[in-house]
Amino acid sequence: MLTHIGFTFLQTIRILGGKLYRFVEPVKSEQLKNHKITRAIQHASPHFDERPDESDISLLVIHCISLPEGEYGTPYVKDLFMGELQSNAHPDFAPLDGLRVSAHCVIRRDGTLEQYVPFDKRAWHAGQSRYCGRKRCNDFSIGIELEGTDQSAYTDKQYQCLVEVTELLLMHYPKLNRRRIIGHEHIAPGRKTDPGSGFDWPRYLNQL
Repeated sequence: MLTHIGFTFLQTIRILGGKLYRFVEPVKSEQLKNHKITRAIQHASPHFDERPDESDISLLVIHCISLPEGEYGTPYVKDLFMGELQSNAHPDFAPLDGLRVSAHCVIRRDGTLEQYVPFDKRAWHAGQSRYCGRKRCNDFSIGIELEGTDQSAYTDKQYQCLVEVTELLLMHYPKLNRRRIIGHEHIAPGRKTDPGSGFDWPRYLNQL
């Protein structure tokens, strides 16, 4: 199967349930440079710090977000991650006053890709969390936000972009694999519910 990732074509060969990637055309290194996806719109969020071990990038966490909830295309997600959200801009924003959070990437409803934190840095997306006995998932994970709600269906363009980004991350970070992709709801059960029932996990994972 040929997969298109930005400017790269890969041939995916399935071997005993796993995958082997063979380059059909040379990968252009500028696709991911200095832990940033070059085709993404870059925003330098101040909400990050150093990972305890920058070589331990071994989990991908899928989230969803919209501000106000259920309203799309607003500037408020960017404002939140940049530390610029005005709590008086909407009645629902009062609990967000002073909140310092971020994600590595946001994928908008139209498939636009935004990056807020380089992948080798620790974004503040998971909060109190646990995966396979390890706490503080921010330490070793990448967080991607889909613009949406827990109940909403996600768009075709979002799935396409998410698959492309995931394939790129799987190529560049060897500790990541298809089995280490999880939802926020799975690492913070009872506290978080995203990406929710509207996210089609088989559709996403079967394309990887």
